[in-house]
Amino acid sequence: MTGPLISADELLSALRGEPDVPRPTVLDVRYRLGGPAGPGEYAAGHVPGAAYVDLDTDLAAPPGDGGRHPLPHAGVFEAAMRRAGVSGARPVVVYDDWSGLAAGRAWWLLRHHGHPDVRVLDGGWEAWKRAGGEVETGEPGPAAHGDFVASPGHLPVVEADAVPGVRVLVDARAPERYRGETEPLDPVAGHIPGAVNVPTARNLGDDGRFRSAEELRALYAEVGATPEAGARGEVAAYCGSGVTAVHDIIAMEVAGIRAALYPGSWSGWITDPARQVER
Repeated sequence: MTGPLISADELLSALRGEPDVPRPTVLDVRYRLGGPAGPGEYAAGHVPGAAYVDLDTDLAAPPGDGGRHPLPHAGVFEAAMRRAGVSGARPVVVYDDWSGLAAGRAWWLLRHHGHPDVRVLDGGWEAWKRAGGEVETGEPGPAAHGDFVASPGHLPVVEADAVPGVRVLVDARAPERYRGETEPLDPVAGHIPGAVNVPTARNLGDDGRFRSAEELRALYAEVGATPEAGARGEVAAYCGSGVTAVHDIIAMEVAGIRAALYPGSWSGWITDPARQVER
């Protein structure tokens, strides 16, 4: 594995079945809040051979004190990945049509549970089509059962009681949500005290792909998230429900910055009225 991203051209090459190049398992993770349903979009067109993975049922536990998208139980996640054909010995590529915001969740969970080679398709479904990738239609067929074994703990997490001690806590939501001017999803507006805001949109260039490592290092240095701070375990990210924060974590990884995830994020933080809120 050479990084968290793969270009459409690289994926095309990998899927051609070149000798001595392991063919990746491709996961379609299309999902949008308030957008078209993922299974319908998958049926209308997907990367050939891709398996559909549902964010709500395969990549999250039911809502509760852990927020709107708590991390799934390891056994539930392992079973979902095996149904999708994931094996530990084969690379995995995940994609969506939501700027990588949903695919990033699958990337993070697979890495967290010990898969050594997972990458997000940079630019997603649109990049695949622009590159001339073949489009397959129809409902998913039965995937070859995978043998992935989930072993959580390979990526850092921070839970609510430790969040106030994080030196650089990055809020990945839109600026107006961070400031508490509007809150379309959760019952309380605002942000965790001391958090700094790097909206996910700032990670991308005009072409919908992630910015260069140099640009991302400069962006995150503005809020104190540097490779040195990451190496000391001083950087973490959160969002509304722990899904889109991974977009910032991927951007920081591209920039050489190690960052932990606060899985409960804002929707989990506000379940305890004793926790402070800043606007």
